[in-house]
Amino acid sequence: MFSRIHIMGASGSGTTTLGQALAEKLPYVHLDSDDYFWEHKFTKQSDKTQRLAAIKRDLDHAGPWILSGAVCGWGDELRAYFDLVIFLWIPPELRLDRLKAREYERYGKESLPGGSKFTDMQVFLEWAALYDTAGVEVRSRTLHEEWMSELGCPVLRLTGEMSVDERVEAVLSCLSSQS
Repeated sequence: MFSRIHIMGASGSGTTTLGQALAEKLPYVHLDSDDYFWEHKFTKQSDKTQRLAAIKRDLDHAGPWILSGAVCGWGDELRAYFDLVIFLWIPPELRLDRLKAREYERYGKESLPGGSKFTDMQVFLEWAALYDTAGVEVRSRTLHEEWMSELGCPVLRLTGEMSVDERVEAVLSCLSSQS
């Protein structure tokens, strides 16, 4: 049975949501790469060496675990830790709408024109919009596909519009076929 699962995809594709939902159904610890990547959430990145040491320590000491989020680039040496990678992809329009809603939920009116977070949000959305068209120089589908091609474990691809419950059922089905 797979006990070291990594869920990856574009920002807004639902990696954290799926990780949390699976951890509610399974006796797995849920970890999120954002908790290691950011020293101060979404404003200051942590030191790469320290973040990698921290995530390795936690992965080594957790029982079965699910790691959601991106580790491409800074966490390339983690590939050997995974025995299943789940790749999420949803249409760009839906993903960007989710991100706009999430930013509004996070920052409220400050995310709207004239607000203190508006410019930062626009820069973030422009970056996120590059996912399906950019090369390996940014977090993109191209980078993710290249990264996954070097994995030594299976990749479960969940693409298109699916509810969280549908995704959970697809993963549980995959897990049960391995037992």
